Amino acid sequence: MDGFNIALHTIFASPAVFYAFAGVAWGIIGGALPGLSASITMALLLPFTFGMDPTMAIILLASTYVGAEYGGSIPAILIRTPGTSAAVTTVIDGYEMHKQGKSGEALGISLVAGVIGGLIGMVLVVGLTGPLSRIALYFTAPAFFALGVFGLSLIATLSDGSIIKAFLAAIVGLAISTIGIDPLSGVQRFTFGSAELLGGIEPILVLIGMFAMAELFHQTSAPAWDRASTSMRIKLPNWPMLKRIMPATLIGTGIGTFDGVTPGGGATLASFLSYNEARRWSKHPEEFGKGSPEGIAAPEAANNTVAATALIPTLTFGIPSSGSTAVLLGGLILHGIEPGPALLTKNPQFVYGLFGGLFIANLSQLVLGFLMLPPCIWLVNRPRAFLMAFIIALVSSGVYSVNQNIFDVLIMIGMGVLGYVMKTLRFPVLPLVLALVLGGIVERNYRRAVDLGYGEHAIFFQDPLSAGLLGLTVLFIAGSLGMTALRRRRERRAADIPAVPAIH
Repeated sequence: MDGFNIALHTIFASPAVFYAFAGVAWGIIGGALPGLSASITMALLLPFTFGMDPTMAIILLASTYVGAEYGGSIPAILIRTPGTSAAVTTVIDGYEMHKQGKSGEALGISLVAGVIGGLIGMVLVVGLTGPLSRIALYFTAPAFFALGVFGLSLIATLSDGSIIKAFLAAIVGLAISTIGIDPLSGVQRFTFGSAELLGGIEPILVLIGMFAMAELFHQTSAPAWDRASTSMRIKLPNWPMLKRIMPATLIGTGIGTFDGVTPGGGATLASFLSYNEARRWSKHPEEFGKGSPEGIAAPEAANNTVAATALIPTLTFGIPSSGSTAVLLGGLILHGIEPGPALLTKNPQFVYGLFGGLFIANLSQLVLGFLMLPPCIWLVNRPRAFLMAFIIALVSSGVYSVNQNIFDVLIMIGMGVLGYVMKTLRFPVLPLVLALVLGGIVERNYRRAVDLGYGEHAIFFQDPLSAGLLGLTVLFIAGSLGMTALRRRRERRAADIPAVPAIH
């Protein structure tokens, strides 16, 4: 059965359509709540996927990612508060259109541009995943080790300004990944005599704690957001408006494609870049910042394209490019699916089934965008503290239901406290999660490779693919350190420039 037939079979002979619709609906709700990013919305759903069919579970999670990227534009346009970090640029022109009485038109532009970007992104995913997966035959234990090391080198790009803090967070993640029984020697590591820790700490508990609980703890103490009008309705763009926003939509799609397949990029960076480029090439650049439809279309197309193309490095190399794909990677591991170059060869039913489900998810946004707007506005108008408390109770019960073990809940809360402290001290969380996910892959393949080389580390340089990846890792780290040093030098020079005194 070829890939197209597998996708059709998944859509029509399974509940994939239901899970795609449910994921998009939940994603729109989570994205519409300020502070709950796409990754947090997905993390809240993780424990409820336990026991589900793996393909259906990942369709549900990935569809949530798709819905959340659109949902973030709703509060951005209506109350000038982005629901997700990627919707920050949508605020600029979206809220201006809202003040001009064009709220429905702004929401419609966001919806249509997002759907176009998502569908084009999925076409690219289908086209690129196969060729990239054909290199699976060339991957050996040394090459998998080098791939994991290259993934860890991305920590330098996820530093949020401080590489030292990023590497410290990664060290914590690597330490957590070693807890439990050594898979090769059977020796207990960092269990401290606790029977509950013999199996290690499941990544799902770390993901939910770091992404969801930490942010929920933070949101309970944050000031209330503004209220939104309950009379808003979406108005889809007519043909003249569609022709006007199409160039900006394609610009956002192109930039979103590049950022999605680039580890460390992400939807937020894509939205900023696409906004700037859309303004550069627009026939009406003077309208940007004053309610330009193109200023909404470009970042929203970029956000939804990233939600699709970010699957490429996640599925084919097991390297997440953002917090959302890190949660998705945790979902894959939770359901026993090992991502990597061999995934398409070993499990084509899953890969093409996921593609089919995501095509349905992107199309379903057109319907759910209308249906989900009233409940999203209702939720935005609820008191923040009550809403956050309900979500904390919901996710805690979900974690407990996985293994019926209160120890899991305590671990999740502990990780939430750690995440809250890291957020307060401005330590990036994603390096910790990345190191946790890749730590086991690096350790297992390192030891297998050394055994294959009879204790000699030269095997890592004798394998061409391994040597190439390790060389690329060195260049990547050197480039990141050089860019950081250059940026800091420019900042110091800017700080040393004296202010020009005013002339009276």
